[in-house]
Amino acid sequence: MPTPKFTSYPGIGEWAAQNLHYSQAVRVGDFIKCSGQGGWNAKSPEIDFANLIPASLEDEIDQAFENCDFNLKNAGGKGWAQVYKVVTYATDVHAAHERIVYNLRKWMPGGGPIWTELGVRELGLKEMRFEIDVEAYDGSQ
Repeated sequence: MPTPKFTSYPGIGEWAAQNLHYSQAVRVGDFIKCSGQGGWNAKSPEIDFANLIPASLEDEIDQAFENCDFNLKNAGGKGWAQVYKVVTYATDVHAAHERIVYNLRKWMPGGGPIWTELGVRELGLKEMRFEIDVEAYDGSQ
């Protein structure tokens, strides 16, 4: 079995690795699994904890999808084109549903992955209303 390779992107990803003891993604052979991604700006080297999650639910969902792409690429993949499984978590599924579908179509125009959509009471940060985790297959390795 291949050795797992754990990765965390710069900024908040490295902060989480150091302070919360978890990685943003793991690659095992051709498979990449991502930790749940929220609406924070994963590309920002600065962490603004006071404004970490966007005020708009749509912006939060959009950013979480963008974070998945960034995270997959940081782990050596090609992004959303390789995703085969998506799990979404929302504190209000009905409010989030249409925006999730919008992003699935935007990021995966050639066809959809398998998807589990879950409603939850709360997420890791009290400001969070949405989180997504994905799995991808990168057979190019």
